[in-house]
Amino acid sequence: MDLRAATRGSALALWQTRHVAELLGGVDPSVTLEEVIVSTVGDRRTDVPIHTMGGKGIFVKEVQAAVLDGRADIAVHSGKDMPAVSPAGLVLAAVPRRADARDALVGCRFDDLPTGARIGTGSVRRRAQLAWHRPDLVFSEIRGNIATRLAKAQDFDAIVMAAAAIDRLGEEPPIIDRLDPGILLPQVAQGALTIECRADDSDIRGLLAAIEHAPTRRVVDAERAFLAELGGDCSLPAGAHAVLVDGNAGVSGDVGPGEIELTGMLSTLDGRVLIRETRLGDDPEELGRSVARYLLDDCGGADLLSDIR
Repeated sequence: MDLRAATRGSALALWQTRHVAELLGGVDPSVTLEEVIVSTVGDRRTDVPIHTMGGKGIFVKEVQAAVLDGRADIAVHSGKDMPAVSPAGLVLAAVPRRADARDALVGCRFDDLPTGARIGTGSVRRRAQLAWHRPDLVFSEIRGNIATRLAKAQDFDAIVMAAAAIDRLGEEPPIIDRLDPGILLPQVAQGALTIECRADDSDIRGLLAAIEHAPTRRVVDAERAFLAELGGDCSLPAGAHAVLVDGNAGVSGDVGPGEIELTGMLSTLDGRVLIRETRLGDDPEELGRSVARYLLDDCGGADLLSDIR
């Protein structure tokens, strides 16, 4: 089967798409994957902070459009870039095994950051949580692909990146501190790949189902349900991290079926107010939405969101 995969053109996006090609080839050696490179508004506007660009789908809308208009058969995304709901006509058909979900400091360990340390990150979620722990920190915008940001790390005391991105590209910074979710709660679906196809394409949906990793899908579904209840915007100062608690559930939530533990977080942009909740549940959708509703209704989260928006 010859498939066309819509993808961004960065080194990381191409690695992800080629990884999906390898997974599909392991299921059916006759499958070939042609890359359909798509430029997104998030790629083109590197001079503008992400949270000021409308947030929802700035790295995925054009990729999704390529599948909807027939230029491609599937879309390969970084899970953390996706809004919580796929557009009409598309379905989230597969979530392969998750990589490290954590954020990482590059350039300095968290415990070694000096007073007033300058941190490079374009994420309001990362800024807010780090500021809550360390109000003295000073944040500066940093944009660009993985190589660009690593090259700019020398201009800061530390920069913040997704650990999975560093690992996937084989980068080995001299100093890297993978931050426990208790310090910095990851973005929804961080470390996971999400693959969409047309909802009415049963053959491709069946093929993609073969590379689904069921434990990863359960925890990612819980995190995405949390985001959906907040309004579906992946640019909010919000995060969520879920693991399966039966067995040894590490940062990737990579264990067999079992109860899910989900922690959700919402904060002000400056990190002065930060609310978190951890709950257990069996149903990913119900669990994610219940944690979000608790933060919104019982912890003042609705007022935080109204101020942000």
